[in-house]
Amino acid sequence: MNAPTQNEYLLLFRGTHWHRGLSPEEIQTVMNNWKGWFDRLSNQGKVKAGQPLMDEGKIVSGKKGRVVADGPFADSKETIGGYFLLQVNSLDEAVAIAKECPGLEYGAAVEVRPVASECPLAESARQAVAAEELAHTVA
Repeated sequence: MNAPTQNEYLLLFRGTHWHRGLSPEEIQTVMNNWKGWFDRLSNQGKVKAGQPLMDEGKIVSGKKGRVVADGPFADSKETIGGYFLLQVNSLDEAVAIAKECPGLEYGAAVEVRPVASECPLAESARQAVAAEELAHTVA
């Protein structure tokens, strides 16, 4: 199994409608809490990068990227609203940080993903090639 790269973890913030039903003052308070959380993690050397994402963009798919469609759609509950790239000691520490997300109180979700040192399929492909070569040398 691929180990994370230098203990890097990506927090993906899902849900872009957490602010519905809040007053402008309440939204500003949450945004200040969010910035304070990011600044604290930055000062502790635990966050390497982070950015909010616009609600809409393009989705490229199909062979040679022939299909370009609008999306993701902002009304989807699964829309990613932003990310943090953490450098911490463990997945457990990354999860503990995710639990501090100010948006959780308002319906946002945080996905925590280890960053791999390389595409996990690369190692699988190497193992398959090695096994095939071994089978040919034994046969």
